[in-house]
Amino acid sequence: MSSDSAALDFADRRTVAQILLGFAVAGLVVYLLVDFVGTADVVAGLLRADPGWLALACVSTALCLTAWGKAWQIVLGVAGIDESFSRLVVTYYAATFANYVTPLGQAGGEPFIAYVLSRDTEASYQDSLASVVTADLLNLFPFVTFAGVGFAALLYGSSLPEAIEPLAGGLVVLSVGVPVVAAVGWRFRKRLGRALLDAVAPLASRTPRVTLAGLRERLRETEQAFQRIARDRRALVEALFFSYVGWVFFALPLFFAAEAIGAELTVLLVFFIVPASTLAGLVPSPGGSGAVETALVVLVVALTSIGQTDATVIAILYRVASYVFALLLGGAAALYVLKRN
Repeated sequence: MSSDSAALDFADRRTVAQILLGFAVAGLVVYLLVDFVGTADVVAGLLRADPGWLALACVSTALCLTAWGKAWQIVLGVAGIDESFSRLVVTYYAATFANYVTPLGQAGGEPFIAYVLSRDTEASYQDSLASVVTADLLNLFPFVTFAGVGFAALLYGSSLPEAIEPLAGGLVVLSVGVPVVAAVGWRFRKRLGRALLDAVAPLASRTPRVTLAGLRERLRETEQAFQRIARDRRALVEALFFSYVGWVFFALPLFFAAEAIGAELTVLLVFFIVPASTLAGLVPSPGGSGAVETALVVLVVALTSIGQTDATVIAILYRVASYVFALLLGGAAALYVLKRN
């Protein structure tokens, strides 16, 4: 076996080990959460949940991913990549699976998703990366809108509970900071590109696998891809519409999870709780597992009259519909993508 193959095999084993460790830690966190609330009561709550509402929550998750896949198709079309929606949505499911099982995938999975997209379509990696980043930035608009509407409703109805002030503050910082960083990065993209070339220069001098000329060309192609996308405002508005649709279906499973056990959780609260809980997804576990469930319980208990037991049941049902179901759907898609390639 060559050294490159051995290195790749080791990297694959290490990645799998990290994923398994992440799931193990997340499972332990969820176990401790359930044990703290009361295992018997939580299990009883799960058993009395209406499967019809849970099925509706799973359908909502599928519609969410489908809408975001449509936004992908629109942005890719602007970049000159014409791909059928039926084929592209399966690729999106597969990329979502890869993102959801990778530790810290939610914090920066765009390069990997772009790689999956470029391997499964006629798109170049640069066009794929530009489309993926653009689609993710478009998703920030509904994120800010829904979080803002829910936040305003909370402030209008009553004072914000002290227990969730850090999460609310983090939500504000993220919703404002990410667009600002993106705008500043685009404004000074030339300087950032030169800084990247300077940083890579020592590596390029030691290995033929990385060259400054090649990297400079990749940066130029990526910038051109972003510029092509930015010029088509109508397509961006259309993609933004599907981003909003996707976010609605992304949030609704929490509402359906509450309905499944007969608990009252308003849609406005759902629009705040779901974006706030996604901040917990930035922890180094697959899909934020463990942290997201804990954050959901804290938010539901702090903002409603729902008790800890029902809040834990709602959090678990929501994650089953929005995460576990997405993993199963994406895993099946990933196997299909591998087969057709």
